[in-house]
Amino acid sequence: VWKLFAEVEMPLVPVLEDMECTGVALDVQFLGKMARELTARLQELEQQIQQMVGYAFNLNSSQQLSEALFTKLGLPTQGVPRGTSGRYSTAAEVLERLKGKHPVMDLLLEQRQLSKIQSTYVDALPQLVNPQTGRVHTSWNQTGTVTGRISSSDPNLQNIPIRTDLGRRVRQAFVARPGWQLLAGDYSQV
Repeated sequence: VWKLFAEVEMPLVPVLEDMECTGVALDVQFLGKMARELTARLQELEQQIQQMVGYAFNLNSSQQLSEALFTKLGLPTQGVPRGTSGRYSTAAEVLERLKGKHPVMDLLLEQRQLSKIQSTYVDALPQLVNPQTGRVHTSWNQTGTVTGRISSSDPNLQNIPIRTDLGRRVRQAFVARPGWQLLAGDYSQV
């Protein structure tokens, strides 16, 4: 194991240090525009969902959402767990199972996806830009995973979605300096 430590792991330390200090540039204006678009779509979805249910309620309140879905709309409750309050769960996996049971479910699932992307990335990432460098600086961890892969934290830049159009749009906010390109490669490609 000493050979791996001395010849692979230790020589990588200055590379990771340089990556951390350099950081990555973020197009904050792009994310600002995206935030405005998402906010407008989320407001539309909220109005449509409330209209389908028949009254205004807080979509982010699990109790109020449970009441709307299972009491007002009468969605099936078989196999749906109850929380400590006695209300039916509105966890993501429960809502996914209810897809197709009522037209409101597609809207609600879209609302949840957009809301998560907006709060986790679109609104949060610009707040993490270092005012002195104008870049986001993550920590690269050599020993953070069981598999031996390098991981990223504070913020985790490796969990930005890529399989959805929305996730790919978020990734467009990461920009290379002029004349350079960003490269993504997984461990097996190395």
